Amino acid sequence: MTLALRVPGLLAVLILTAAIAPAWADYRDHPRAGDLVSELEREHGLDPAWVRSRLAEAESRPHIIETMRKPAERVLRWHEYRQIFLDQPRIDAGAAFLRDHADIVSRVEQEYGVPGPIIAAIIGVETRYGGFIGRDRVLDALATLGFDYPPRADFFRRELGQFLVLAREEKIDIDTALGSYAGAMGMPQFIPSSYRHYAVDGDGDGRRDLWNSPADIIASVANYLAEHGWQRDGRVALPGRTEGGDLSGLTRSKRKTRYEYRDLTAAGLRVAVDPPADDTPVGLVELAGNHGPEFWVGLNNFFVITTYNHSRLYAMAVCQLADAIAAARSRKAPSA
Repeated sequence: MTLALRVPGLLAVLILTAAIAPAWADYRDHPRAGDLVSELEREHGLDPAWVRSRLAEAESRPHIIETMRKPAERVLRWHEYRQIFLDQPRIDAGAAFLRDHADIVSRVEQEYGVPGPIIAAIIGVETRYGGFIGRDRVLDALATLGFDYPPRADFFRRELGQFLVLAREEKIDIDTALGSYAGAMGMPQFIPSSYRHYAVDGDGDGRRDLWNSPADIIASVANYLAEHGWQRDGRVALPGRTEGGDLSGLTRSKRKTRYEYRDLTAAGLRVAVDPPADDTPVGLVELAGNHGPEFWVGLNNFFVITTYNHSRLYAMAVCQLADAIAAARSRKAPSA
């Protein structure tokens, strides 16, 4: 019994110690740096001396690790989270963004099948339409997390490698490129691997610039969603109304649909207006509202948004912000 009590305590200490590993003074000397250097040379042809010089220039940012432990999606309830992203200035700015880039949005909607308000909502949630793209150098953020944050070091070290490859491909200035505390970049906040795989050259200038080119930014968000299964003309999420049933036996969906709509109606949850067909794949989404739980019927496109950010709060904020932006755009559209 004594041993059983001590072991969990020891594990807790070890886990805590790992999560707050001391910062490395010079990342090119880190024990895992050699693996990254070799991989980038072998797979992408990057000069090892150049990679090591980049690692030497990276600076540890302890505040990044602190922020990683408490993102808003984990510490806020839905009604608190919603207030942050569905404020009137953000809604009005989204409608203005669509008006300012109407030609680009129209072309992208036709090509990718993703509605402009959804694209605008993602950019609005991520960076307030470029108003705040982050204050940390991408190099510093990814090196800090890749070498000093053991819980997800492998992931962020790979992203650091992807960033160095991306910088060569897109001629990005490594010394000045700013992003989020997690190394996400530009107005739509793509991590480096997503930037390399899903960003597109929307303006045809031979580069994919997610900081400054509206055409690249808008098309890249649409391409990302389309590549992850966005259904053209599909809805996102529908409010559910309980009718005296028992939902306790149903699993709440986080990343994918789990049921057909008929399964939810059988358990007592219905969509009051324009419900989906009985055989429609859906997920049951439960959120903490102001006056108790809110139940939503998540459709395919809702869970596509969760590939952009895994949080259901994020996906619902995008869904509702998009609706508000569309309404605001309609109100301010010039009369014929």
